Amino acid sequence: MAIPRQLPNAITIVRILCAPVFVWMLLADDGADGALRWWAAALFIVAIATDGIDGYLARRYEIVTDLGKLLDPIADKVLTGLAFIGLSILGELPWAFTILVLVRELGITVHRLVVAGDHVVAAAWMGKLKTVAQAVALSLALLPLWTVVGEWVHVLNTVTMTIAVVLTVASGIDYVITAVRAGSGRTSRR
Repeated sequence: MAIPRQLPNAITIVRILCAPVFVWMLLADDGADGALRWWAAALFIVAIATDGIDGYLARRYEIVTDLGKLLDPIADKVLTGLAFIGLSILGELPWAFTILVLVRELGITVHRLVVAGDHVVAAAWMGKLKTVAQAVALSLALLPLWTVVGEWVHVLNTVTMTIAVVLTVASGIDYVITAVRAGSGRTSRR
């Protein structure tokens, strides 16, 4: 079965377009843990889960593109970045976590865009692990599970968010080291 060549990229673009809708619902709920909060969490989970779908389709049908390699991490960063910001605005996540994550994400995204003319930098394994950890931690933090299972879930949220932030910093360091090594390798070959 053949699929349209641009379907994975279209899915990625839809994920980016879902981000402002998701954050609007989250902030419109204003910490009330009502229906909008649940819908915002559901939209985030669906949007972040499609990350696996677009990547799978691109690899399975051998239609991986440079545009897809560039857009896919941007979609992840838009979704997760807005989730971090939204949770901080609501006072549910320390701004220090959000700022740390955003600095890492924006720095690497800018670097990817700068070097895109030379080559596309695909996500490394540690970056993918970081994305999964962020997706899990943010999904748990966005879902108002404390209204259903009790306040103990805040401990789980704190642990998963801490793991996600530590992996974010570690993968950022790994990315910088890899980029410096690659840069010095190209310089020495000239």
